[in-house]
Parts: sequence; structure tokens; C-alpha cells
Amino acid sequence: MKISRFLILLTLFIALPATAQEKPKLVVNIVVGQMRYDYMLRFRDNFSQNGFRKLITEGVSCDRAMYDYLTTSTPTGLATISTGANPSTHGITGSRWYNYLTLEKIEPVTDYMARTVGSDELDATVSPRNLVAATLGDCLKSITPQSKVFSVAYEPLSAVVMGGHTQDAAYWISPREGNVVTSNYYMAKLPDWVRKFNDGKFAENYSSQRWQIFLERDKYFNIFRKDVQLEADNGVNFDFLTRKKYDYERLGASPFGNMLLIDFAKQLLIYESLGKNNNTDLLNIVFDPMRLIGERYGTQSMEVEDAYYRFDSYLSDFVSFLESQVGKDNLLVVITSDHGAVDPMIESSKLPGGRFNREQLIMLLNGFLGATYGSGERWVLDYTDNQLFLNRNLFREKEINLGEVQDKIAIFMTQFRGIAHAITAHSLAGSYFSGGIMNKAQNSYYQRHSGDVIVNFLPGWNEENKKISDSGTSYNYDTHVPLIWYGGVVGTQNIARDVSMSDIAPTIAHIMQIAPPFASTGTPIIEIYHK
Repeated sequence: MKISRFLILLTLFIALPATAQEKPKLVVNIVVGQMRYDYMLRFRDNFSQNGFRKLITEGVSCDRAMYDYLTTSTPTGLATISTGANPSTHGITGSRWYNYLTLEKIEPVTDYMARTVGSDELDATVSPRNLVAATLGDCLKSITPQSKVFSVAYEPLSAVVMGGHTQDAAYWISPREGNVVTSNYYMAKLPDWVRKFNDGKFAENYSSQRWQIFLERDKYFNIFRKDVQLEADNGVNFDFLTRKKYDYERLGASPFGNMLLIDFAKQLLIYESLGKNNNTDLLNIVFDPMRLIGERYGTQSMEVEDAYYRFDSYLSDFVSFLESQVGKDNLLVVITSDHGAVDPMIESSKLPGGRFNREQLIMLLNGFLGATYGSGERWVLDYTDNQLFLNRNLFREKEINLGEVQDKIAIFMTQFRGIAHAITAHSLAGSYFSGGIMNKAQNSYYQRHSGDVIVNFLPGWNEENKKISDSGTSYNYDTHVPLIWYGGVVGTQNIARDVSMSDIAPTIAHIMQIAPPFASTGTPIIEIYHK
């Protein structure tokens, strides 16, 4: 069955229009965390000529690129980009889920059998063993084993999910030491060039710098917003390193975290000789610091705006470096995001919205279920990533129909302020929905990993937590992200039609002239070739 499906997919790809040019020698897949599409419009007047502006005007911009599922988050978005499928297929439904038999909490890449390489940390580290779908990198390695596949990110989850099972290495930054590290799933020890990079103490050097505004103060749009509460006398709270001990996790919530990743990516490109042979190589880079800045300061902040102007400058330098290494004709750069973000709730803005209290929900639900089925039990396991997980073993022991329980809870939850829809797992498992919010919920639903009830908030609402701006809804501010293609194999145009984010991996696969990831449901965006 696997062989026949592979042959069918390969035949379909051969039948698609082919480019007149050779396949690129280097593909660089750049994911900018929490980058909303409207940032490209809001900040474009202050972008340089050779950063985002160059890639958009000299490449292809898909102006209606959308995630077409409900539970938007970093793990689900990265998995969709890398596999070409929605959570209903790739199985990454959020930051954690539960084994309903053992009640064990499972995180997408946590592996207690693995260990960190390049650090003295003894904590359990990560591997791709929990991923159920092959990525673009996996397919490239299976078809051309000589191709090199690497992923670089600030956080381990991002590096692992983007690269998959067979990539040569996933690298990330140790939050305790600031070193570049990996997992013993990939290698027993770091290469000499990585150890030499760590000896350079790049993270320590960046930690000694002060984050100051990049442009003249009156050029910033957010500073003139009456509904933005500025955090310091000078309008910007950029003094983020006032501490006795270096905190490299906090460094990640600054533009210097992006600089650290670019410094390392350049060394990786040089020492691993990416793009220097006849096989296509793939480098994934996830700029988690952009998401961490958004979560810490909010979408309307000066910090976010300044971070984008700085990143635009870094991007200009990095693309020039890539072109100097392999040439534009041998290069494909793809830039997109894992999800958007909801604006922070600001009372003075008078816009609808609010924050939802998960702890209150769990307490009231346990009380409601206790009154209905018996008190003194822990009926609710958890609420995370807009999903409610029930203690199914308890209902099974008491011979209570789970579907009826889910229905009662869904009705109960819709009485809470801020909740627009509460959708049961049994309705998603037993029916097919071709459109609307139910289709988006179904695209989010993976039977082994999803919760018993999936929640969709009202517009402007999100979960109350330490993050000022977060994701997790089906609305445009969460689902609509930039998607830019640049390089010798693509044309110059704007594509105005709706494009699914599951189309990215099949499109790159077509450009590489290989079959798409086996679980992918997207289709190639053929218009990118048009001149």
C-alpha cells in the first residue's frame, strides 16, 4: 500500500507543470514566530529596501495564506509547515495531550530516553519519536540520502518538529548555558565547529548589550497609539538584562536571540557546505524570539515593532549572505509564520474582547460533574490549547456514557463569557463537515491526541495567562500569516487567492522534484512559477 501510494503521488507530481530551471541547490525555510500578516502592511513604510521589501517585490507573495484549522499554536503550525498536513493528519494537536489509559501527559517532542548533547544539563531532552507523520526533510533524505537537512531554532520543539525523524541534526539554544546543543538522537557529540562556536560565547556577549530603539523615535507607529500603555519614561522598556546571572531564556525574548541564530546558521552553512553539491540541501530556521517578544510585550507594543525593523535588517544581511554562498539561481528562500496572535485586551480601546480563566473553568466543571455524577472525584484532567481533557477511566469505571458527558459539558461551557463554540470529540469523530467552524475543528481533531471538547473563543478573547498576546483561535489575526517565496526558480507576483498552509511542503517538494511528504494533504502552488 505504501509503495503504490508513493507511485501515485510521484506520477501526479511528474504530471504537474515543471520549471524551466534546475532544482535549487539550497532551500532555506524561515519561520518567524507569531508573525501576523498585517505586520507586513503596518510596518512596511519603515522596512529597508533589501529586507522584506526586496523579497516581496522580487519574489512571490501569497497574500491570503491561511491555517485552516481551529487550534492554532506553535507546535501545530510548525508541524503543518513541515508535513503539508493539518493536525487531523500529523497528530500534533497542541503543546501537550494525554494517554487516556495511563493518564500520562505527553508533549510533542519530550523523550525521557534521550539526553542533551553539548551541555551539562541532565534533564530529559527531546527527539522526534512522538511525531506520527514524515516531514519534507524526511522525504528528501529518503529519496536523496546525500542531501543534507538541518534545523536551527531557539527552542528544541521548533528545531525537532521542523526537521523530523531523519534530519542530520536539530540545533537549539540551551536556556541555562547559552550554548548551541542537540539531542543524542542525532549524534553522540557535537561537531568540532559547533564546539568552537560555543567557545566564542556569543550568547554571553549579546547578553551584555542593551536593547535600544533601532529607528528614530518618531518613526514608530505604535508610540502614537493612545491605547498603548508604555512601560518606561522614554516610552520603551528595553532594559531587559538587569540581573546578576545570565538568563539565556530571557535573551530569547529579545532581538539578540535572532542575531544569535543567524550567526550560528551562517557557520552551519559554511562548515556543512550546504548548497555546494548537485543534491538539494534543506535548512530550516525558526525565529522563536519573535514569538517570545510578542508574548512578552504584546502585538501593539513598541518592542514588537522595533523587533520587526531589526529583523528586517538581519534578513537583508542573511539573504545577501545566502546569495554570496550559492547564488540566487541556486537558492529558494521561503518565509512564513507558525501562527498570528490576538491583540492584548486594553480597556480604553472599547473593542470587544477579554480573557478566559482556565482555572475557574476546571473548578466549576469539576463541581458541575460532581453534582451530576458524584462528588470527590477528579473528573477533569486538564484544559490546554483550547481543549478539555476528561478522566475517561473514571467515566468508564462508573459505566457513564462518554458522549453524553461531552454533550452536557459543551452546553455548560457555552454559558461562559468569551466562549463562542464548544465542540465535542464524538461529533467530530462521527461526522464529516465540509465548511465553517466545524470543518476547522475537524481539521484540528486527531482522535488519539485531542481533548474531549474543543473550544473556540469569541473574537478578541483568549486564555488568561502570563502571555500578553497569544494564539489559539480560528480568526484572521491567528490564522492569516505572510508567505513569501524568493529565488531563481520563482517568478515575481502577488497571489491573491486563498492558499492553505498545508500547501507549503508539497510546493517545496515539487520545486525539489521529489514526491511530497506521504501524509500531506496540500497541493503545490503552481502560480509561483509564473513570470
